[in-house]
Amino acid sequence: MTIQLYCFGESGNAYKAALALELSSLDWGPVKVDFFNGETRTPDYRAKINEMGEAPVLVDGDTKLSQSGVIQMYISEKSGKFGGANPDEAREVMRWVFWDNHKLSSQAGMTRFLMNFLPEDKRPAEVIAFMQGRLKAAYAVLDAHLDERDWIVGDGITNADMSCCGYLFYPEPFGFVRADWPNIDRWLGRIEALPRWKHPYELMPGSPADRA
Repeated sequence: MTIQLYCFGESGNAYKAALALELSSLDWGPVKVDFFNGETRTPDYRAKINEMGEAPVLVDGDTKLSQSGVIQMYISEKSGKFGGANPDEAREVMRWVFWDNHKLSSQAGMTRFLMNFLPEDKRPAEVIAFMQGRLKAAYAVLDAHLDERDWIVGDGITNADMSCCGYLFYPEPFGFVRADWPNIDRWLGRIEALPRWKHPYELMPGSPADRA
């Protein structure tokens, strides 16, 4: 049975799950969530898909999972990939997934939304500047960790990499410039070079161009 991933192209959190599915070579397909027209907030979506009113959601037969980190764990369980080569690595992978969720993706996602998906007259300049300052500190942590490393944990791509890169391939401005962070830039290039890698707007349905 084909795994379904409820997702939309603009979502960096959905991209973390979609990229893990694609690189795992598991049989999967995307189901578009019409987030910008309010689908996740409808009673039907909350009752049938995700009570939290969020995407991504993975459906595999009787298994239904939300939250990108949990979905990545499930993909690792099914594929034997991306979870770390041993218990020490597995814990380190989860440490970086939790760090990303708290320090990087949550702030990148909000900042990108405020700067690109709100009407220009409703974009809070002071909040954006504050968030960009916090993001700069997160980029510095990641860039320093990647100094003389090819991957965040171990000798190959793991859920740590796919979590931390979730928002960093998007073209919309939110204060991240790859050239400013040479170790991150090199690492992102390594991810892009992987067989089966796809840009989020190629991997999942939906993009700002569809709504232009």
